[in-house]
Amino acid sequence: MCNKNINDNSKKDKGLIGNEKIEEAIFDLQKNPNEEELAHTLTVIRHRMKDGGQFIVDVEPQPASAQMSLKTITTPDGALWWMAFTSFEEELKGADNVKSTFLADIEKIFEAALSVPQIKGIIINPWNRTIMLDKKLIKIIKPR
Repeated sequence: MCNKNINDNSKKDKGLIGNEKIEEAIFDLQKNPNEEELAHTLTVIRHRMKDGGQFIVDVEPQPASAQMSLKTITTPDGALWWMAFTSFEEELKGADNVKSTFLADIEKIFEAALSVPQIKGIIINPWNRTIMLDKKLIKIIKPR
């Protein structure tokens, strides 16, 4: 009988290995939402960022400029957020069909979010193990 490792990292993109720690921290925060769990989750995200971790981001073409831009989601209050995913499994849980995605360094996504005035922040894993990082929380993770 063969025991197959469910978390087989040999098939994962290198930049995504370790993101399961973020998913676990978010899950713990969802179960027990308090300041201590939030601080722990932000610390886990900071460590992944400093380790060169990556997120998967959805992009959409901008035909007028022949460029791509990060896909946004609008919350009920009208705010625009970027979406990022810790794994392809998390991305596939969404209601949308998979469009175009790419891997991006966590740090670079945070820097971009802080520099785009119309973006409120980044929603990590909007369909399941979700955390909404507004600019205040992003600045805690990545001080300028």
